[in-house]
Amino acid sequence: MPDNNDPQFHRFESAIDAIALPLRFTYPFYYQPHALSELAAAQLQRYLTTQQDWQHNFGLNTEDDLSSAIGKMFGVLVVENQHGELGFLQGFSGKLANQNLHSGFVPPVFDMLVEDSFFLPEQTQINALTAEMAAIQQDATFIALKAALAQAQNEYAQALAAHKQVMQQNRQQRKTLRQQAAQTPSESTSELLKQLSQESVHDKLALRDLKLHWDALIAELELQTEGYQAKFAALKTERAARSHDLQHHLFAQYRFLNAKGKMCDLNELFADSALGTIPAGAGECAAPKLLQYAYQQGYRPIAMAEFWWGRSPKSEIRRHGQFYPSCQGKCKPILTHMLEGLEVDDNPLAHHCSDDFEVEIVYADAHMAVVNKPAEFLSVPGKTITDSVYSRMQARFPEATGPLIVHRLDMSTSGLMVIALSERANKHLQQQFIQRSAEKRYCALVEGEVEGEQGTITLPLRGDLYDRPRQLVCFEHGKPAETYWQVIARTNNRTKLWLYPKTGRTHQLRVHCAHPMGLNLPMVGDDLYGVKAERLYLHAELLVLNHPISQERMTFEAPAPF
Repeated sequence: MPDNNDPQFHRFESAIDAIALPLRFTYPFYYQPHALSELAAAQLQRYLTTQQDWQHNFGLNTEDDLSSAIGKMFGVLVVENQHGELGFLQGFSGKLANQNLHSGFVPPVFDMLVEDSFFLPEQTQINALTAEMAAIQQDATFIALKAALAQAQNEYAQALAAHKQVMQQNRQQRKTLRQQAAQTPSESTSELLKQLSQESVHDKLALRDLKLHWDALIAELELQTEGYQAKFAALKTERAARSHDLQHHLFAQYRFLNAKGKMCDLNELFADSALGTIPAGAGECAAPKLLQYAYQQGYRPIAMAEFWWGRSPKSEIRRHGQFYPSCQGKCKPILTHMLEGLEVDDNPLAHHCSDDFEVEIVYADAHMAVVNKPAEFLSVPGKTITDSVYSRMQARFPEATGPLIVHRLDMSTSGLMVIALSERANKHLQQQFIQRSAEKRYCALVEGEVEGEQGTITLPLRGDLYDRPRQLVCFEHGKPAETYWQVIARTNNRTKLWLYPKTGRTHQLRVHCAHPMGLNLPMVGDDLYGVKAERLYLHAELLVLNHPISQERMTFEAPAPF
């Protein structure tokens, strides 16, 4: 039940005395939920399952219209109030049931839809400008003038081309006659040459008259359309200025506190962001809402978690009831500020220890090497971690020239990589990957039982601009990606697979397995598209290619360690 003094403060329904508090607050971009966060999330999920306060189509029931189903990210923030009592706040991203406000959930940081907000009147003005612009474009007279202008320009081009062709033919004929007259001069030659000169002048004058006629006609039509176009351009300029001012004013209203009491708005927080612009929906996610309310009420943040509820979006991979980190693009600049003043868990990815990892050399000669990369080890140096296959190969082959790395494996993926020890070898090996003559086979273990024994997945992929390194399925802007799969075995509600990527897109195999239009079964241990485990169960176990110098076809194998 909510606290009597604050309807947003929820007490735990189960005993929590035996649960130790976390030493530091949750690092929101990569975490395992604390036990208190899991209890709070379970309590919220029970409410979502049974509530009758509002109606939202999550796409979870058989009678739901799946075409309009919208899943939603929810969040819980465990807090301590001024009396030392533990409870939690709950929030949702964006709108819920087409509303910003619901009893028991924290409010938005700024509600642009309230009656006295500046947003709605200004948006009405912008919409009116848009309507005026549409009216101009749909004006029958303007449409007729544009059609007449286009037709005149087309007819002018045709008439000009036809006249120039005639002039060219006439010119050739006059040239021939002049040559004949020069070879057999007669009394009439002088008269002939004079006539030919007159014909040339006549053609040029006709060309001048043709141009004058059509230029005058087209200029008149352009003059008549100019008024419409000028008015449209003025409206467009005014709308752009109003939209820019409204957006800047709107972003200035999203002011976020941090644990030190400092407040910054979206314009300040995204001033130096990598995106260069403020993403749509920034500040509307659950995590910023929860922290903002906690600071405003004087609550001490203890732990936080966010989970997806409902049907997965078409492009993203979101599984019902599963916990997810905060997004990088929309939330990182905001939460980085909001967490200042709190003791926060370290980013485990920034302090990854790789000293115990061994990069096994499967094969080596004077031109190339093949290595077996361990899981959770980088192929190339990262922003904060330098230890990688590349750095190890530099140390192992100090006389090598060229870039060394021919292709990469994801940090979480283990298996075979080929290393070029000279620029010449690198060129030949890279060409094989570009032309897809190099063969690769991966072994994977996915959650659940795959239907069928083999198949092909063709889902185009692109990076998620607002949540890297996650990838999206995008049929409009994605790059083609194709994976052939075969079942090896089914055991304990898991399926072991062979995967043959025909293309090499980032996270291709992981997305093709996890996406609802793929196998709809995430790989075991996939911390991006499934559930984290001791490792990602994906291993590059077979590599077949031509030796870069001898062109001998070579096969390398490293059996999957699972």
